[in-house]
Amino acid sequence: MNFEDLRLDKSLLEAVRTAGYETPTPIQAEVIPLVIDGKDVLGCAQTGTGKTAAFALPILQRLGDAPPPQHRTNYKNDGKPRPRPPARKVRCLVLAPTRELAVQIADSFGTYGKFGRLKHTAVFGGVNKGPQFRTLRAGVDILVATPGRLLDHMSDGAVSLDSIEILVLDEADRMLDMGFMPDIRRILSKIPKKRQTLLLSATMPPPIRKLARDILDNPVSVEVARVSAPAVAVDHWSYRVEKDGKPALLSALLDHTAISRALVFTRTKYGADKVVRHLSRAGVKADAIHGNKSQNARTRALAAFKAGKTAVLVATDIAARGLDIDDISHVINYVLTNEPETYIHRIGRTGRAGASGTALSFVSSEDHGSLRDIERLLRTVLQPAIDFPGYNAAEALASQGNGTGKSRGSSGNRNRGGGGGGGASDRFAPKRGGSGRSTKSRPRSGRPRRSAAS
Repeated sequence: MNFEDLRLDKSLLEAVRTAGYETPTPIQAEVIPLVIDGKDVLGCAQTGTGKTAAFALPILQRLGDAPPPQHRTNYKNDGKPRPRPPARKVRCLVLAPTRELAVQIADSFGTYGKFGRLKHTAVFGGVNKGPQFRTLRAGVDILVATPGRLLDHMSDGAVSLDSIEILVLDEADRMLDMGFMPDIRRILSKIPKKRQTLLLSATMPPPIRKLARDILDNPVSVEVARVSAPAVAVDHWSYRVEKDGKPALLSALLDHTAISRALVFTRTKYGADKVVRHLSRAGVKADAIHGNKSQNARTRALAAFKAGKTAVLVATDIAARGLDIDDISHVINYVLTNEPETYIHRIGRTGRAGASGTALSFVSSEDHGSLRDIERLLRTVLQPAIDFPGYNAAEALASQGNGTGKSRGSSGNRNRGGGGGGGASDRFAPKRGGSGRSTKSRPRSGRPRRSAAS
């Protein structure tokens, strides 16, 4: 199947080709025709499968092209005043949980709608409301917003939602986790009941299903992946290390592993800043993104990371959902999460849209329970990592009170971590020997060597 088979307009097909996309992902192939036909959709697909294009493309088609701009003078030819044309009203509202996701969705509308005249904007907290207020008063067709900032603008009279034709709730489960449900209910009360509604999420916990029953009208359910399933193209590796050994291990990994672009997850904002300071002292270009950073600082950090100017981005779980950044080779769990589904969302930043990737987890003696929960959800194991200069897997395992040398992955239920030639583990496995030279420029080939502990 290709995009031409999905009944998209020529201008949208041209925009898709210009963006470099050739074939739709499974969720795009299923959702786009449904939205074009005006159906309500309850979509469940893991992160990185193309959910944004799945709703943005057909929404642009359903809204059609905006009328050409009118001549806006204040006087008729006879010199008498005339009223200014009314500003266009919001016809589509997309709610997103985070600033970064809102900006990303708005950028996608800009990419796919570049040959049309529909106007879009994103509003979110953490920045001055003034420019957003002026943009909303001037009128937009498509509004992407975080719930709290949208309510602020509604209270200020900057925007009305009485002309909404299409409502999208993206990453609905994340909005539930962040406590946005009361705000969403308030927003829903201001939107016409006669509308098309799309609810898209990576997981479908019971509260989200209840919300779907309340707001969707005879929806079509689309599920293209097992709920809470990891990306299949990601290799999972574990490093046994205690807290005080993590900085040295991270530096050694970055020095001896062919990592092109790494996203490092910590649990706290303070921890993220601490990791950045350590990497900076080690000569590694790194930046942090978390809730204490201003929106401008977060935007600059993301832009530098996307452009390849920064090799490592350190983040709290604010970045675990929705960020679409190409070619992240590694996700590193510097602090292992105690929520298995958060692990799924973290590693969803790599191995996106069919690409391969690697997830590396630092596992301390305090993390054994969390590790078991994650492996239970994954239905596989995180393979013990191989040796490289600065890290000895057998010694690390023994230091945590398990010196048997027997791998957790010795049973038949093994993941892709030991894949054959050409896989992600080949490109990103630490090199042999102890010369201290990096393998970044020429990754070795062949099956990665496991440690004595495996």
